[in-house]
Amino acid sequence: MPPSTYTRCFKYFPLISRCGKLRKLISQSNDAQISYIEIPDVPGGPEAFELAARYCYGLNFEITTENIATLRCAAEYLEMNEDYVIGNLISQTEAFLEEVALMSLSNAVNVLRKSEELLPISEKVKLVSRCIDAIAYITCNDSQLCLSLRGESSHESAGASLASQPKAIVEWWAEELTVLRIDTFQRVLVAMKARGLKEYALGPLIMLYAQKSLRGLDIFGRGRKRIEPKQEHEKRVVLETIVSLLPRERNTMSVSFLSMLLRAAIYLETTIACRLDLEKRMALQLGQAVLDDLLIPSSSCNGDTIFDVDTVQRILMNYLELEAEGSRLGYTTDDDFISPPPLRISDVEQVGRLMEIYLAEIASDQNLSLVRFIGLAELIPEQARVTEDGTYRAIDIYLKAHPSLSDAERKRVCALMDCQKLSREACAHAAQNDRLPVQIVVQVLYYEQQRLRDAMSGGFMYGDSPALSLKETTLGTRYHNPPDELSRLRRENDDLKMEVLKMKMQLKELGNRSGSIPSANKPPLPKKSFIDSVSKKLGRLPFMRSDSVKPTKTKAKPPKDRRHSIS
Repeated sequence: MPPSTYTRCFKYFPLISRCGKLRKLISQSNDAQISYIEIPDVPGGPEAFELAARYCYGLNFEITTENIATLRCAAEYLEMNEDYVIGNLISQTEAFLEEVALMSLSNAVNVLRKSEELLPISEKVKLVSRCIDAIAYITCNDSQLCLSLRGESSHESAGASLASQPKAIVEWWAEELTVLRIDTFQRVLVAMKARGLKEYALGPLIMLYAQKSLRGLDIFGRGRKRIEPKQEHEKRVVLETIVSLLPRERNTMSVSFLSMLLRAAIYLETTIACRLDLEKRMALQLGQAVLDDLLIPSSSCNGDTIFDVDTVQRILMNYLELEAEGSRLGYTTDDDFISPPPLRISDVEQVGRLMEIYLAEIASDQNLSLVRFIGLAELIPEQARVTEDGTYRAIDIYLKAHPSLSDAERKRVCALMDCQKLSREACAHAAQNDRLPVQIVVQVLYYEQQRLRDAMSGGFMYGDSPALSLKETTLGTRYHNPPDELSRLRRENDDLKMEVLKMKMQLKELGNRSGSIPSANKPPLPKKSFIDSVSKKLGRLPFMRSDSVKPTKTKAKPPKDRRHSIS
């Protein structure tokens, strides 16, 4: 006899008298000598039927929160209602639900979890919906939660209250709800919001549910997925649902949590809309991010970059769009997101420093193409780059990791930074950096000498570029040179003169070499070379007019069309 078939002799009258389902099956049978009958698909299986039979025969029987959902659904299936016996099993289970099971959160969640296994009949008897309503009512009307979350305070004060009591809130009911299926969990949140619970108050609950549901994913490494297809599909559905449930207010979820969801979305290959939604949420709070939040591993193993640079570039572009919109209108209008306040300069500077650190981190990747590196660096806004030290550091790392770049490509990379905004330490390093093009080194030395001259004339403090000094002056910062500042500047000025002279000698040697190459019967170039122009400019600088250094004069001036050396 199959396990799903339950054999019962009908000489036992109490079972038949209380079960309408059995009575109908017997009346429809044409076999007068019938000794058994099949009752397939009993909700809860043999255990549920045994409990119903024990109730009919008055045996030792107890209704608990563990078996109430099974008993209620089995009683409905067996038609054990008031039409056959007053106080039948349906009425008994209903009384227990109203008086015991749905009166506390833990009991209601337990019944709801059991009801998930008894679909669709649990929906038919409205057991699922009643449990959800009970959970929403209890969580939204508890005195502790009302004081901290449902006051008439503003969003900021409520967020501060949520931050001050996260442990109490999470421990009270979030842990209970993480055992539910994602579709049931979604219905519970919708019911909570319908009863007045603010969206931002659901943040701890969503975070805890996501962490438990997505556990086991290798979202911090590269390589092929090592997960069963069925499990992968289930987790993908869970993640997409969680993203749709995230609060729309700004600062309700941490950037690190959003980054974790984005890594999981890339790993599980969710819909593009899901990933773009997470990228936009991260852009709203990019000023709060740290480097680890942006180091998203690349999902490709075919010689691609170590980190997903394209995703970070889209996040930065979203941030810049929001910043531009906020600067133009003072606020943003969006159909889905509550508008953030206008972004402050400090926030923009924070994002600029973060992106320079990120650029330096990915610069050592040998698979990072020149186009990607330049494209990301050019997105960093000018007002965010107080100094160029971060950009210079990223450029230096990139040039070191890519020694095969041509001179033209190195010039394109170095064009990303403004040499006037380099600090004294960065200038000193750049002046001796053989990875930089000669033209960039000359620029650095020129601006450093100009800075020294301005400092000696009292215009700026040495070590600060004109742009930086102007910014500090607007902020109300005043500098006072120490007594020995002038002597120190003079010594450093002399050292810098020697560096410039060495550079000039190298330029002369290059010019002599170029002049000694046979012309091969080709007409001379009508224009001056770059080395000629650089030498002329250096010769006109004020610091080169020292008594200790005198220009060399030639006795015979060669023809103009044959001059290839530096005079």
